[in-house]
Amino acid sequence: MKNLSLGAFLLVLVLLLATQSLEARLQVCKPSGEIRGKNPPPNQCNQENDSDCCKNGKLYPTYKCSPPVSGSTKAVLTLNSFEKGGDGGAPSECDNKYHSDNTPVVALSTGWYSGGSRCLNNITISANGRSVTAMVVDECDSTMGCDSDHDYQPPCPNNIVDASKAVWKALGVPEDNWGDLDITWSGA
Repeated sequence: MKNLSLGAFLLVLVLLLATQSLEARLQVCKPSGEIRGKNPPPNQCNQENDSDCCKNGKLYPTYKCSPPVSGSTKAVLTLNSFEKGGDGGAPSECDNKYHSDNTPVVALSTGWYSGGSRCLNNITISANGRSVTAMVVDECDSTMGCDSDHDYQPPCPNNIVDASKAVWKALGVPEDNWGDLDITWSGA
């Protein structure tokens, strides 16, 4: 019986170590914390492009990382207006400017934004049998949200490429399907 318990213990230990090793190789990005939502003041959450507003008491995960970047990184494309008064809120982080919805620009989740190291560089986005080049101009903040600086919207998930209308048009996505789309991206 003792040998069986020792054998079971060793098996569990080996499996645990193997799992941790695999997780390290895959560079799994786990939540780094959470933010408790609070209702925005009246008329303070811009819901253009079907943006979500924080909900009182709801817990939103935060991330300091994003999945590893590869030659063809999987992501979710979302819709954002980078124009003044748009749901993007403040001017873009990279150049402190607003950008026309007719210009192919994107914001990347915090981990991919990488402290601004991808600012003003182009990435190639592929989906729907097409590709488009877009410039990185902003961060889709995965670490903060539910406050005035973030237009009372929740933190961004860790796998988002938040794109202008020009990107969606170039990918040939019908307007009534704009919002969330599985894509791949590369570059920068």
